[in-house]
Amino acid sequence: MPHLALYTFGTLKSPLADPAPLTREFYDIGAAVYRTISQQPGYLAHAEAADGGRGSHFEADWGAWGEFAVPAWYDKGRTADTTALAASLSLWTDLRPAFDAVYTGLHREALNRRYDWFERRTGHPSHVFWWVAEGVIPTWQDGVSRLEQLHDHGSAPHAFTFHHAFTPDGTATRIKGTGPERDQVR
Repeated sequence: MPHLALYTFGTLKSPLADPAPLTREFYDIGAAVYRTISQQPGYLAHAEAADGGRGSHFEADWGAWGEFAVPAWYDKGRTADTTALAASLSLWTDLRPAFDAVYTGLHREALNRRYDWFERRTGHPSHVFWWVAEGVIPTWQDGVSRLEQLHDHGSAPHAFTFHHAFTPDGTATRIKGTGPERDQVR
């Protein structure tokens, strides 16, 4: 049975190392969000640095998730002191559990505050989904490639969003509660 890969990316207003209260708040809530999401039904796994995440995202050992990568439009730092991004890579059983995890609870609270921490409206997508075969671990580069494809060409079966989603066989679908066709049950 295929699994759903999810890559998220956002550019922060200030580096993760910034000691300002808002940056610290983002970092603290991020740790709590990961703990909460990892307990959600349908959650399978997410990329974690093998060395506990010491140093820069770019220097960490991500194991089977591959070398850390970012979209071409990221133009901020790449060192522990200058990195100003938030990225995640995770695996899910299906769209509905991922949707529920993202748009409820603590993650929803964080989304409501995203403009406190992230640059506003960059013109780039913040997330992308794609289906992978069971047992396949997506890489950071896979996520970046799919996000860039989504930006350049829009949703398609190989790179899509919650609002323009596809089933594993490539059929367009909607998650109940998104978009104008709210009567579609999924």
